[in-house]
Amino acid sequence: MEQNRNSRIVFRVSLLLTSIFILLGIFFNESLSAISSTFLKTTIDQFGWFYLIAAMLFLCFSVYLCFSRFGNIRLGDDTDRPSFGTGSWLAMLFGAGMGIGIVFWGVAEPVYHYVSPPYGTGSTAESASLSMQYTFFHWGLHPWAIYTVIGLSLAFFQFKKKLPALVSSAFYPLLGNRIHGPIGKTIDILAVFATVFGIATSLGLGAMQVAGGMNSLFATPNSTTVQILVIAVAAVLYMISISTGLERGIKYLSNTTMILSFLIMAVMLVLGPTTQIFKTLIHTMGSYINNLPSMSLRLEPFKKDEWLANWTLFYWAWWIAWAPFVGMFIARISKGRTIKEFVFGVLLAPTLGTFVWLSVFGGSVLHFIHNLGNAALAKQVTADVSLALFKLFELFPFTSLLNVLGFIIIVTYYITVADTSTFVLGMLSEQGNLNPSNKIKITWGTIQAFVAIVLLLSGGLEALQTASVTAAFPFAIVMVIMCWALLKGLKNEMAANHGHTAESESENEIGNSVTEVTEQKIYTL
Repeated sequence: MEQNRNSRIVFRVSLLLTSIFILLGIFFNESLSAISSTFLKTTIDQFGWFYLIAAMLFLCFSVYLCFSRFGNIRLGDDTDRPSFGTGSWLAMLFGAGMGIGIVFWGVAEPVYHYVSPPYGTGSTAESASLSMQYTFFHWGLHPWAIYTVIGLSLAFFQFKKKLPALVSSAFYPLLGNRIHGPIGKTIDILAVFATVFGIATSLGLGAMQVAGGMNSLFATPNSTTVQILVIAVAAVLYMISISTGLERGIKYLSNTTMILSFLIMAVMLVLGPTTQIFKTLIHTMGSYINNLPSMSLRLEPFKKDEWLANWTLFYWAWWIAWAPFVGMFIARISKGRTIKEFVFGVLLAPTLGTFVWLSVFGGSVLHFIHNLGNAALAKQVTADVSLALFKLFELFPFTSLLNVLGFIIIVTYYITVADTSTFVLGMLSEQGNLNPSNKIKITWGTIQAFVAIVLLLSGGLEALQTASVTAAFPFAIVMVIMCWALLKGLKNEMAANHGHTAESESENEIGNSVTEVTEQKIYTL
């Protein structure tokens, strides 16, 4: 009864906050946008250094856990083994963590940095190399380290310590049973709130790209009406998918999307500037590794740096804002893996896959713009990001094939993100139920679609994106504390295991002594 009451509290309060925010977005859009923009600008200007330190801390902490004495701790009972094969596991976590975002920005971001680099002169060979280096930086180890920290914390306390699958459970070593009270409920409500609006923004942006793809394929108008129809149809599809369960719908969809992603990369490698792509990958990985410390801590204390605020600091805030949703989902699918396996899988494997994707798409578009002098392409990409991918395809042979493949990948990534977020919202709304009911998942799926549509109609996507990212600042502090709680929990686990081992050894020594005395008496007799 108490558990049901608590789950109703989280659901009802989250729904109330969501409704209030929707109303503000409809009737007070300009005021909401102004307030959100001011708050975001203040936090980035005054506390941008904290974002850099926090992201670097999460990366160092993740690497430390992988190679520490905690690396062999299993996320679950010692007899548990992974529920999903490695391929399906990587496909699902990649789809949740990057998915539609990397398709959206994989072509556009390198072009933006090429034209307006973080420093130096734009539209040069140096800015081309620098653009790929910083694109790798923004989509590389740091975002996946953020996901690693929260995902590992949640998985450890869910599966090893048998606590509910809730964000609040990660604070048990510090709060104790208070995680079940008002403090814990507040944490979970904030996680629901951040997830709903972070995903609603992505659904809106994704709808724009799907509509852009339809415009390229079928010459349909890229209008708000078409975008709303995209959201409505996608909502039906992802609610059908989530009704089939995690082991079927989301798993099969993620595997299909990953296969299609490999296929389109292979086609572009063969049809495109193959040598240039490999050169871009190798060179950029080297410069990324070589400059990682300086990029991670780069600030301009003696001048105003709009580029840094608009890109790096904004990205770090955006990844942290997404962390509750992605972390919970990664934790849910990672039962039975060791900490070392988890860190390698979540931190390194997706990063390498991301680098390959960015080299294929970013390397190709920069080849056409810089090496072949296609300045018009740069203007087209920066003018409408939603069409960037399809503008690139126009320069390849078999454009129609690439357009169809690209469109299908966008749609499947779109549905995958909606699937996984709805699943997580169901878990949070049902007191950490690892298999939430279809009723609650469909409820949240409908709400997410409705929020995205309302914000498209009110023109509030940009305001919403800004507002959701502002929540990253307090959650960054929460995540730093989460690292402390996880480290304390791991130490307690090792101490408990050592105690059990010592007790067993003591019992064995007593048993051996008794045996020796008995044998001596028998020998004497």
